[in-house]
Order: sequence, then C-alpha cells, then structure tokens
Amino acid sequence: MTNPFAPPPDNERVVRWSQLDEYLWHTCDIIADLFEGRLAQRPLVATVARLEPGDRALAVGPAQRLTWRALGDGSYSHQSVVAFGQPAFVIGSMLGAAIGNSARRRAAADDATPRWVSDGSGEVTITTKKIYFGHPQNWLDLSWGGLDSIDLVAPEVFQTSFQNTNANGRQTTVQLRTPWASLLFVLAAITAFPAHPRLLGRGWLPPDFEERCAAIGRPCRPAVHLVLNRGDAGS
Repeated sequence: MTNPFAPPPDNERVVRWSQLDEYLWHTCDIIADLFEGRLAQRPLVATVARLEPGDRALAVGPAQRLTWRALGDGSYSHQSVVAFGQPAFVIGSMLGAAIGNSARRRAAADDATPRWVSDGSGEVTITTKKIYFGHPQNWLDLSWGGLDSIDLVAPEVFQTSFQNTNANGRQTTVQLRTPWASLLFVLAAITAFPAHPRLLGRGWLPPDFEERCAAIGRPCRPAVHLVLNRGDAGS
C-alpha cells in the first residue's frame, strides 16, 4: 500500500512546516489524549453537529465532499426529422439530426460513467463516535461502526464507503477533502478497522514527522506508538 505522505526521491533534507503539518501535530495530540484517557481535560470544541449522550467533538474544520457516481443513466432524447423539399435540404436536415443524435448519445454515455463529483463544501465535525459533514443538501452523519471501508488516499483526502440509508441502502463511496483527514482515518481505523494495513504500517503520518517536529522545537506526542501498542506507552 502506497504511502500518501512519501516525499519525492529528490526531496531536500530541509525542515519545512506547512499548514497541514499543523493539523497533523494537533492530530497526534488528540490521539495521544484519547489513548491516555485525557480527553476530558481538553477544551470543548464548538460544533453545530448533534451529539449523542457521551459523545464529544474532537475537531472541527473545513471540508469538501465528493461522491463516486454517474451524472446520468445513459439515456438521451433521440431526435427524428421528417424533411420535405429539395434533395440538398432533405439530406442536410437528416445529416444535422444524425450529428445531433450522435453528440447526445456520446454525452449520455459519458454522463453514465462514474467519476468523482463535487457535492459542495462545508464543515466537518469529528467526534469520538462519528463523522458529521454539514451541508444544506449533501450532509453526512456516519458512525465509525457504520463504515464498510476506509482509506487515506492522499494527505488531505479521507475515503469511505457505506450503506446509504437515504438511498434505499445503496452502497455509496465518498471522499472528504480536509486537513483533518488523518484524524478521520485513525479514529475510524482504531474503532472498526484495527488491522488496516495503513494503520499498522504507520501510513497515516509522514515517516519523518516526529523528527521534523523535534527539529523546529515542537516535539509531538507519541501517537504512532500509542496506536500500534493500543495505548501501552511502556511497550
């Protein structure tokens, strides 16, 4: 399984700190508090998401939702032409109709091909129990246990599939593009996919992240170690 954080081969050994690194640093801090039983000591996070009793918002941030789906079903309106008059006019009319039908047929076939479709931007709330994506039409409210698959397909892209109860149980695959993608992945994995190869292979964090944190004077907490050893700091 490829590591989305892997640097290019000619990457210079220069310590850089990006906005994503800031989110990853806080991700490690949240995960460490989770495993060490310190979540109650963290400041409350304001959110518009509805929380169940005992649940707690851990992070809130920007996100874009994309869904793997087709734009159409392959159908199109076939135009029939009946022309009278001079042969040139009749032939031209029939040729124009044929070209139009061909273009509509190609467009319909293209629309029937699944692709990633943007469903809008909103705010994602990550809790101890679920993902909540706020949007007027394309909202999400998914518990970790309700996910059928998960992955971190890019440093800021969390992907999951689930049975969509709002679409007659149809399997739905979505991506959330957010700087909190690694936090989404780890919380889902430790809850419902504890043997996920990306979790066990530490592929949710850049391999040199702890080293870079130390180099700029901001050591991060041992989240990777705690995840692999299920919270046993002494292992």
